[in-house]
Amino acid sequence: MNVQFADFLQKLDWSPLFISLKTGLAATVICFFLGILVAGWIMARRKGTRAVIDSLLTLPLVIPPTASGFFLLLLFSKRRPLGMFLYDYFDIKIVQSWAGCVIAAVVIAFPLMYRNARAAFEQVDIDLIYAGRTLGLSDWKIFWRVVFPAARPGIISGTVLTFARAMGEYGATSMLAGNIPGKTGTISQRIAMVIQNGDYLTAGFWVIVVMLIALVILMAINLFAGNTDKTAQRW
Repeated sequence: MNVQFADFLQKLDWSPLFISLKTGLAATVICFFLGILVAGWIMARRKGTRAVIDSLLTLPLVIPPTASGFFLLLLFSKRRPLGMFLYDYFDIKIVQSWAGCVIAAVVIAFPLMYRNARAAFEQVDIDLIYAGRTLGLSDWKIFWRVVFPAARPGIISGTVLTFARAMGEYGATSMLAGNIPGKTGTISQRIAMVIQNGDYLTAGFWVIVVMLIALVILMAINLFAGNTDKTAQRW
């Protein structure tokens, strides 16, 4: 049995893991900075404006990923203005490319980073901001030196969850980037494909890999972003 499993691992195509990790990391970096900047910017908007923008930014969380993928496909298709512009002037092809994987993952995972960052910023003590202004700090310095460190636990949680969501994205990715082995074929797409072919051994292996990665991610959230130690000490 061990020999058979070793032979299975030797013949296994590991590209879905590398593609998923690469996509998840790239999307997380983009969502990290974009989510923090947007969350900080929207905090200064009026209530009505904030509600409208917040709803638009959170929309990918509540609609099917395939619907998001459909809109992205329409947006970046070479038959559409934006897709034509990128391809004709910069030779950038989004549809059926790894860039499409990243864009789909960013769109789907961004709301998690944004919502967590905003919730963390809202919990920052307003007196800390007033103290920074009293010391003559600019709003930019107050944000990065006062607000950001105070909101760090929530930001870390959002970052880890964003990576998990980006790495496991399937619906929008399959619509925009397709399922090209070695290029855009992620773990989620690989699982769906091998199940259709009746290869439950390969599907089960990748499911276990995904579960292990998810377990590590959840443990990371509890260890680095939570207040479990302080809470335990109180009890």
